[in-house]
Amino acid sequence: MATSVARAEQQSLNGIIYEPQSKKMTDLPTELLEYILCFPVLKHVDVCNVSCCCKRLHDVCHGRGKVWEHQWPRLQRFYRQNESCDWLREYITRHRVGIQIRRTVESISKRFFTEVVNSFAEIEALGMPEHFCEDELLFILNSDKRKSLTLKYYAKKILYFLRQQNILRSLKTFLEKPAEQQSALEGAVLVDQYCNPLAEVTLESISEQVDGLVEKVKKMLRIKNSSHPSLRVTNGDCVIEDFELQRQVMSALNAVLYEQLQYKGNEGDYYNPLNSYIHQVLLRRTGIPISLSVLYMTLARKLGVRLEPVNFPNHFLLRWCQRPRGYASDDIYDFVYIDAFGKGKQLTAKECEYLIGHQVTADYYSAISTTEVLLRMVGNLLNIGKRGEGNEKSYQLLRDSLDLYLTISPDNVQYLLLQARLYFHLGIWPEKVLDILQHIQALDPSQHGAVGYLVQHTLEHIQHKKHPVTPEVKRRSAAEHLEVHYSVGLIMKHKRSGYNCVIYGWDPKCTMSQEWITTMRVHQLSSGANQPFYNVLVQDGTCRYAAQENLEPHSAPLEIGHPEVGRYFSEFSETHYVANEELQTRYPEDMEETLSTVLNAKKKNVKIQPKILQSRRNK
Repeated sequence: MATSVARAEQQSLNGIIYEPQSKKMTDLPTELLEYILCFPVLKHVDVCNVSCCCKRLHDVCHGRGKVWEHQWPRLQRFYRQNESCDWLREYITRHRVGIQIRRTVESISKRFFTEVVNSFAEIEALGMPEHFCEDELLFILNSDKRKSLTLKYYAKKILYFLRQQNILRSLKTFLEKPAEQQSALEGAVLVDQYCNPLAEVTLESISEQVDGLVEKVKKMLRIKNSSHPSLRVTNGDCVIEDFELQRQVMSALNAVLYEQLQYKGNEGDYYNPLNSYIHQVLLRRTGIPISLSVLYMTLARKLGVRLEPVNFPNHFLLRWCQRPRGYASDDIYDFVYIDAFGKGKQLTAKECEYLIGHQVTADYYSAISTTEVLLRMVGNLLNIGKRGEGNEKSYQLLRDSLDLYLTISPDNVQYLLLQARLYFHLGIWPEKVLDILQHIQALDPSQHGAVGYLVQHTLEHIQHKKHPVTPEVKRRSAAEHLEVHYSVGLIMKHKRSGYNCVIYGWDPKCTMSQEWITTMRVHQLSSGANQPFYNVLVQDGTCRYAAQENLEPHSAPLEIGHPEVGRYFSEFSETHYVANEELQTRYPEDMEETLSTVLNAKKKNVKIQPKILQSRRNK
């Protein structure tokens, strides 16, 4: 690496001729060498090679220097600013972690092809630095979009699991804080993060957006009252006592949120879970009463006005005390109630009852703690999961919200039993089901009947897992399969419904129950149930079972954006999906058939194109 630069002979002004001299790169100042070696095109292998050239460059590339630190652009956020580390040693550790993580992901993809995986204890057992594990998983996910789909599928699941475990630890730490130190906004962010662990949602980014809203309100206030004390308030470090000044804050807050920025309650799509995620509320400027109330209350407090959350039935509210500070009142008429869902409308206690259409006791007007706010927020998500259509997305939401609820309220028998039943219904994590049932029995012996039934059948499931049934191998050449026209990996279009999909399995005849056949009106098909049926992954994220007569090869094959694609396929190859090893084991002759079908379609298309061109010329 040490290069020499020949300096041409030069004649000075006094006529003296200098002898040719050479200048080596190693003669450059250390700062300049570091600058050169930090050039983005140089990778860790190049730095290693440079450091082996000579002692001078070896010293420049020392472990605690800038050169090795520069190799860490993705990981700098995990280190404190100006932190002194042996970056070379860290890099070596990261490299080893990467190899181990990749091996583990590959082994998981082979073991869990036929089973839904819920815990990655082996990843945690590695004892690797968490940020290195996450960085390798992200590296896998961000590699070539159409390649290594199975590896990415399980890497995504592992990352989902690891981040959720980390968020649960943060939530437990949050719940251990004294009540006065718990921020509803921080709690809402933790709920958001747990349900969306792959989204880059941070308390810092949410706080920045909230501070931006505060500045807009201050700008509005400045126009109305340039000497308003809220203009000097930073992060709610003081409380404004004067009611007229508080009223000015509320007026400016409503004007900015609901008039200028057009925030509103999402009446048209009320049960969309996005309404409960604070980052989506800020992005879409819509939400439900509780999420909008958390935002409204946070903004008001940062401007010096103290509002309290009220767990009003069917419609979350805030209350604003109309008595001097320090005056403790239990009279519900001493408060004005604010409907953040209704554009900040201020209500009397009686008007709150009109809002929900019936009378309630005074208890419902009481202020609640941040923990109770989170329980209400998570409870909403839990109910949305229950209302779901029984698909993968609704089950995931139900599982996530149950995890959160039971972290906040771990002895809630009703939800513990729901969690056990959910896992039992999905046929997953039987060991976890037994732990939950044991906990329920200890909390409430009266649940013995329901617990006993689930214990018996869960033990049977565990016993069944010890003697797994060898999956059926389906060969196209078998006599009973001769009517099967299509193969796994082909991208198809449904003739009637119009949806795009990819085949991941097939049966020579419909194998569903008679009830399903009747419900789906299979008898109205020309061949009824006595024809091949295909398992397909649909572009909209659903899985369906389609009759052969309703499917046709797609004329312009395209990628299918289904979350389960990687479970069955390793690659998208422009015109079809390539089955992974596990799927090829089940359908050993399908890959050849898929390639043949794609090749014939190409030839047919090539023959059609010249005819089209010729007809255009004739015209």
